[in-house]
Amino acid sequence: MALSVSEGNEAAGEAADVRAFWTRLGLPGLVDVHTHFMPEQVLKKVWAYFDAVGPLTGMEWPITYRHEEEQRVALLRDFGVRAFTAMLYPHKAGMAEWLCGWAADFARRTPDCLQTATLFPEEGVARYVREAVESGARIFKAHLQVGAYDPNDALLDPVWGLLADARVPVVMHCGSGPVPGKHTGPEPVARLLARHPRLRLVVAHMGMPEYADFLDLAERYGQVHLDTTMAFTDFSERFAPFPEREKARLLELTDRILLGTDFPNIPYPYAHQLQVLERLGLGDGWLRAVCHDNGARLFDLPAAPTPSSS
Repeated sequence: MALSVSEGNEAAGEAADVRAFWTRLGLPGLVDVHTHFMPEQVLKKVWAYFDAVGPLTGMEWPITYRHEEEQRVALLRDFGVRAFTAMLYPHKAGMAEWLCGWAADFARRTPDCLQTATLFPEEGVARYVREAVESGARIFKAHLQVGAYDPNDALLDPVWGLLADARVPVVMHCGSGPVPGKHTGPEPVARLLARHPRLRLVVAHMGMPEYADFLDLAERYGQVHLDTTMAFTDFSERFAPFPEREKARLLELTDRILLGTDFPNIPYPYAHQLQVLERLGLGDGWLRAVCHDNGARLFDLPAAPTPSSS
């Protein structure tokens, strides 16, 4: 379904705002490590979950970008996102390999999407993770809350070693927000990193709401990164505010914080995530690193021309 005239005008206006943000910083665009593309039937179930969560929790979660896949890709390109991901994840055994196959095909037809893969503690996981890496996977997604598994499951141990050796980042939803899970929180991740300290772990959502604990892990392990997904936004600040006393640590870890947004599954415009990062007042250098340079370095993106200042 095509966008209506009013929706098209609104999208064009937002795209102009997003582009103005990164142009002012002298960047060639944005690198967003946390965007979601999934098979249609899976994404619809995710959207149905968010539709239902409002009445249950009193926290409405309208999907801002409930568009067809082609339109969502076009929006990210209009925003000037140079590279993005297809964060997808299984909730049970038997799904992950199929999702990896779908994501590899999506990356082939969407060259600005970093080929994404996923995993689950099950027989055969080491084989299909190795095959995904060999086929060009650039990033993995692990969702401890939805998958309800311990990252220290013995079935996953060879997988973490493989990914550490291949230097392929893993975005892990391991914080206890918005709803705690049996294996969420810093303790399981601390045990994992003690055994695999070279793992390029990207803590999704800045570890919300256990921000300080995950910042501790980033300070302890040089390969740990954190993504900004939904952190600092007006929506998240209502139930999981980022502690003011921890703000200085964001500067200390400048080179390991990455832009993430959760597009399209967000209850506010994409531009808001950028605006709240600027609102932190950590300076243009920090914004340049977080919104582009750190991700470009992590994924070895080719150099791109910066916008003209004229």
